[in-house]
Amino acid sequence: MSNATANARSTITQSRLTTIFYSVAAFVSLIGLAEATYLTVISLTGETAVCGGSASCFEVLGSKYARVFGIPVAAFGIVAYFGAFSFATFAAFGYARARKLFALLVWTMFSGTLWLLFVQAFLLHAFCRYCLFSAAMIFLLAGLVVARPASD
Repeated sequence: MSNATANARSTITQSRLTTIFYSVAAFVSLIGLAEATYLTVISLTGETAVCGGSASCFEVLGSKYARVFGIPVAAFGIVAYFGAFSFATFAAFGYARARKLFALLVWTMFSGTLWLLFVQAFLLHAFCRYCLFSAAMIFLLAGLVVARPASD
């Protein structure tokens, strides 16, 4: 096998790995988008979230920290997760700028998540299962950014 053939195979393998990687990131973003959409609809309609009888969940979702300027925090999550999904999808198709924007957005989401976890732990002394699930999705996205293929 010649050097050129080996390099071509390596490039194809790297390209497939990058596509799979960003496809997984897009899927994780869709899961977060679905959850953020549910919480936003619940907040805007005044319905009660299905928290499995967890009083802590109701306390967090009903706190003053659950809204910013009257807008549910989950609505910001919709925008962020949709952006992450979009950037990951474009990155899967080889757009280098989308890869950089994806990473920037995920680190922004990660920072916001750290703040919200702080609020739950130290200000409210209560944890919401939905909020923790969203935090897990964002931590997973951050892990994907850190572990992204070397060609980025």
